[in-house]
Amino acid sequence: MNALSLVPLVLAFAPPEPPTQVDRGLHGYISYDASHPPDVAEYGLGMGFYSAAWSLIDGPLADFQIGLASGWILPDNRDNTDRPLAPEGTLARQWKERGPTWDSVFQTIEGGLGYWRGNRFRYGPPKFSMNATPQCYDYEVGSPGWSFFYDTEALPDHRLGIAQLSNRLLIPPDALPFAEEPKGRFLGYTYMALPFTDPVPGSGERAPTGDQAWTCFLATANFKGPIAYYIPETWSKIGDVFAYPFLHGRGLDSRAGLMGGGAMEINTVPQLVGTARDGKRYSKIPRFSFPVDRNGRAVLVQDVTYYSRKALYDAFLAWRGGGDAPSGRFDPAGAFVAKLSTRTPGFDQDGLPIEGVSTTFDTQVFDDNTWGLVWKAGGHAPRGEFPQYFRHEDGKRVAVAEKDVPKETGLRTATFRVTTPGEPFTSPSAGAWTTPGAKAGPFRARLVDGSLVTYSWYRFVDQPSFQQYQWSNDKKEALQSFVERIHRAWPIDRDYMAPPTSGKLVTLDPALIVTPPRGLEVGYVPIVTRQEKAP
Repeated sequence: MNALSLVPLVLAFAPPEPPTQVDRGLHGYISYDASHPPDVAEYGLGMGFYSAAWSLIDGPLADFQIGLASGWILPDNRDNTDRPLAPEGTLARQWKERGPTWDSVFQTIEGGLGYWRGNRFRYGPPKFSMNATPQCYDYEVGSPGWSFFYDTEALPDHRLGIAQLSNRLLIPPDALPFAEEPKGRFLGYTYMALPFTDPVPGSGERAPTGDQAWTCFLATANFKGPIAYYIPETWSKIGDVFAYPFLHGRGLDSRAGLMGGGAMEINTVPQLVGTARDGKRYSKIPRFSFPVDRNGRAVLVQDVTYYSRKALYDAFLAWRGGGDAPSGRFDPAGAFVAKLSTRTPGFDQDGLPIEGVSTTFDTQVFDDNTWGLVWKAGGHAPRGEFPQYFRHEDGKRVAVAEKDVPKETGLRTATFRVTTPGEPFTSPSAGAWTTPGAKAGPFRARLVDGSLVTYSWYRFVDQPSFQQYQWSNDKKEALQSFVERIHRAWPIDRDYMAPPTSGKLVTLDPALIVTPPRGLEVGYVPIVTRQEKAP
């Protein structure tokens, strides 16, 4: 037998190629619906809930993005049925399927708990981030200086939109980490529309601006209260940018908010693909673990609540006008606790539907009006885990147990790429960041995610986000004086949201909680100016 005759035999027994990592490993939504109050517009000045925080994955993976249970708030434009809210030239206007009004992509408040592909400093557990889209997804505003992880350079001065309110909490651009493994403990957060300033009437072609400053309140074990708000002009100026008067009065500065429910959004998940000796292909996604109790339940959301003016707006306005300071607790007389319902989720891989997940777990509303997942016997993954392996078939992917994946694919032992710290988040050394500039600093804090945060103390109205507006001295001083009263009256250890019906609260990284320097105890806020890998 000559050497050439051995070639087919060698090829027949050649081992399969090792698994390769590619994208599009999983996409879908795990969703719930929340009942609307009797008068949606009346209860459109606040929305909040408690969301479970836990380590969904085993470590900091590269090219990975999944949001834990969160919601979307839109301005109430239900009176418009045919005119575009997205002007020509905006990114969202290209999404024809959102027409004819584009109301779902005009303006949103999003964010929440999750893992985002653009995070520069991953550490295992999820983080919390604010986020909003004020101009049809042309840009997003995720912190007092930066976008939603899209760039490490700060937003241009004219696109800054968040005013830091808390004088006790740092808000780093890579989001807020937790002190420890959260293990299904709950983070409470509410966006409440509050009147920090008076409405500004329009003049000629100039857009009017409402008084609604959507303010983010947190409820954790070591911090409670408001952290920051979206300046009302953030929403109204789109009408001026595009010279489009139809948008006047249609933004979140003046319209009630709508939130119909929420979801876990599965966005960017890698997959490993391998081939068995018989030519069949299989894929593997990262292991997703959920915080299940002894009954096989993973409670993800509770206490979804809508708020009217009576909850805080009226008392807040009276206080600004010279009245007594309210406690800040949301008045239950202005609260509507929603009844939850659920949807059976659907998933795809490579754009193809996945079969077999529904035999492993399903969504459920439990007897205490909490929402989450429940595991079934005989599924394709252990209790508390998402199916990890899939067999490729014509036009679909089929979930299979690990034992049913041929060893020669290499998938059982293959691992996913982990991430490394990214480039620093930086701020300009000119413009709004330096004029008028900080009063004290820089100071530094080392966070649990392995990053080093640099921050300085700014007088509230001197922080960068306000410098794009030509406000009168009287308006600025009135706002400054009011914020000083807030700093004196509202501590970080008082309940503002009602406590969760069940479960414990998560703990923020203690390094985020700071104490103002002597002489700057009220009226000054810590503005992060840089975040980088800690030495």
